[in-house]
Amino acid sequence: MTIDIKTLRKIPLFSHLPEDQLQCLSEQGNEVRLSAGTQIAKQGDPPDGFYIILEGKTEWTRKVGQQEAHAVTLVAGDVFAELILLLDEPYPTSGRALTDVHLYKLTPEEFWEMLQMCPTILRRILKISAERSQIHESVSQQQAKLISLGTLSAGLAHELNNPAAAMRRNVQTLEEVLQKLPSLALKMHQKPISEGQLAFLCDFYARSLESAKNTDKLAPLTQSELEDEITDWLEDRNVKDAWKLAPVLASARLGTDTLDELAQQVDGNCIGSILTWLEATLTGTCLLEEIQQSSQRIYELIKSMKEYSYMDRAPMQEVDVHEGIISTLTILKYKLKYGITVTKEFGNLPLICAYGRELNQVWTNLIDNAIDAMNGKGNLNIRTAVEGDRVLVEIADNGGGIPPEIQSRIFEQFFTTKEAGKGTGLGLDIARRIIVGQHKGDIRFDSQPGETKFQVRLPIKPH
Repeated sequence: MTIDIKTLRKIPLFSHLPEDQLQCLSEQGNEVRLSAGTQIAKQGDPPDGFYIILEGKTEWTRKVGQQEAHAVTLVAGDVFAELILLLDEPYPTSGRALTDVHLYKLTPEEFWEMLQMCPTILRRILKISAERSQIHESVSQQQAKLISLGTLSAGLAHELNNPAAAMRRNVQTLEEVLQKLPSLALKMHQKPISEGQLAFLCDFYARSLESAKNTDKLAPLTQSELEDEITDWLEDRNVKDAWKLAPVLASARLGTDTLDELAQQVDGNCIGSILTWLEATLTGTCLLEEIQQSSQRIYELIKSMKEYSYMDRAPMQEVDVHEGIISTLTILKYKLKYGITVTKEFGNLPLICAYGRELNQVWTNLIDNAIDAMNGKGNLNIRTAVEGDRVLVEIADNGGGIPPEIQSRIFEQFFTTKEAGKGTGLGLDIARRIIVGQHKGDIRFDSQPGETKFQVRLPIKPH
């Protein structure tokens, strides 16, 4: 159906055209009418024509991973599919009609005829395409950052959960121990103790505490055998709950020889009370030690996350590359600790002027890819060095390598070697943009079965 010339003149793209060109366009184009909710195109579909929205509203989204992100809303007067026709590329987004939509369509052949007949339109279309491309690029980068943040958040939550749960459990147990200690101390002092015995008990307690805190754990079989010996010794002297006391006394290396020393110094009727008090005190001390270690772990994780995100710091600043890599390894520890051996060969690097947060995103992508390439088990080697006016960061793994037939494509946007649902194809593309675009650096790789090396070179001073 022929489109009225007056209607075409209202379209910003055609408003400057002379009458004869508008007449030709009105005869070439076709009208398309879609009801609200109709899908216009799917991401990945080939272009089937050039469209102008005459009436109505459309929404366009981009799928990154398993998530849909809003890209742009197009209304009357807007065009779409111009860039993919010029580049012969598929739709980068999916579109649907939010309302009833009235479209003007040119077939691909008619689109090229229009550009030949109306060359002034090409400049306007290129401008629209550039603006639209920036929108799509921004959506992709923001969505990739969200996916990366989600991965890091999951890992951080996993790492925080263990020390937090240990602290909660130990605090509850410590509370029970502290409630028992006063009554145990009273029982221990029911019989008179001489000054010499008191001095011995103080020394005995100090030695036991030192042994409990600073001695490595026994092998399970050795621990079990020592517990049995201690249990027999306690039962021979009618000490109550011998089986409860034995594990802690064994962990503190209080063997039968040491217990014989105690028996020679105090009244036999006091041994049970003394050892029960000692077991509770040692348990409480060890619990405090574990709580301290758990809180230190939580502190280190939060510190690493703060360093990773460069919280409260200027975007461009002097950056310690090693600090960023170590923070990244700390946050990704939940992926590394079940079979990845990490080797760090750090050179003497100077501070460099860079965007710290963005560089850490690069280290995250490269290390995460290396872990995936090794299926969670293998050797990860990180090497740094100074090369003239640049620093080198090399991240290598001993995975299966990148197949030669796809090596030329791995920095392409949305290209991924991972199975559906696991890869976005944005990590290496964004890494390249951060290194090359933002920092005027260089990123390259060399890959063969059993060894893949990614090398990043960054200028020490900004250009």
